[in-house]
Amino acid sequence: MDFLLTALKAAAEPTRLRLLALCAHGELTVSELTQILGQSQPRVSRHLKLLCDAGLLDRFREGTWAFYRLGERSAFSSLARTLIDAIPADDQTLALDLERLNAIKRARAEAASEYFRENAARWHEIRSLHVPERDVEAALLKLLPSSGIQDLLDLGTGTGRMLELLGPKVERALGVDLSREMLAVARSNLERAGLRNCQVRQSDMYQLPLPTASFDAVLVHQVLHYAEEPAEVLAEAARVLRPGGSLVIVDFARHDHESLRTDHAHRRLGFGDEEIAGWLRASGMTPGPVVHLPGDPLTVNLWPAVRDGAADTINAMPNASQVPAPALSTSE
Repeated sequence: MDFLLTALKAAAEPTRLRLLALCAHGELTVSELTQILGQSQPRVSRHLKLLCDAGLLDRFREGTWAFYRLGERSAFSSLARTLIDAIPADDQTLALDLERLNAIKRARAEAASEYFRENAARWHEIRSLHVPERDVEAALLKLLPSSGIQDLLDLGTGTGRMLELLGPKVERALGVDLSREMLAVARSNLERAGLRNCQVRQSDMYQLPLPTASFDAVLVHQVLHYAEEPAEVLAEAARVLRPGGSLVIVDFARHDHESLRTDHAHRRLGFGDEEIAGWLRASGMTPGPVVHLPGDPLTVNLWPAVRDGAADTINAMPNASQVPAPALSTSE
């Protein structure tokens, strides 16, 4: 009972209740929360500490940044959501907080988009600074089924390199990206390679305009570290996978190179194996053995998984599915 009373006391304060409501909408830093609330950083930090100590918020550090989000594993996680749901929908204070939060998210998205616009033509050059792409691609080819892939989806396709690599091995491939500049580069590359079975379209990876269970394989190649909500990206990837379909995530292991955040708009400084595995299981997928490719200075990991259903191993892939293939429109 004492722990429950502590959690209730922690939430029973206007600023802390506002903090709970904000952190229910995504991972936020102290500076972002300070900007939204209009209060001093020491004051906000004290409130955050009380909420974390009570198990209502989770805190995790990446380099010099600390992020806060609604508690997921605490005994009082459901209590936090119950309290947030009890806030009246027409509460003016919360409405203003959410307006400021949306402004911060728009600024983040614009910063990332600006980076893509400025660097689309030299994207391969930037990637090569971190890890040899040929090693990553060789490892990726080993993880995916050697045959039987009818429909492949590449989330955050960028310049379309993954489509160039895998297009000759699949019947149909679709790459999605939010950046028109990236899509222009990808189309040019695919046309040059003569890959008529590959198409790209502008789309939000959080809300794919694609049917459920419509792909045999999904790639999330060097894009998850830009995601505001990585778990939601993986849940959407799982949704469009057919039972037994393969997913492969390619991204950096945890690191502390802040320059990737400040100079290259990375939202996350890599990921841990258990963190990825937890998101995969929550999305209805079974993780496979992780492939680690140590580099200088960064390590690239490949996290494979299978959509729960007809397959038992990462290399098991169903034959021709009865689910209709998605229409690959090129309209943007």
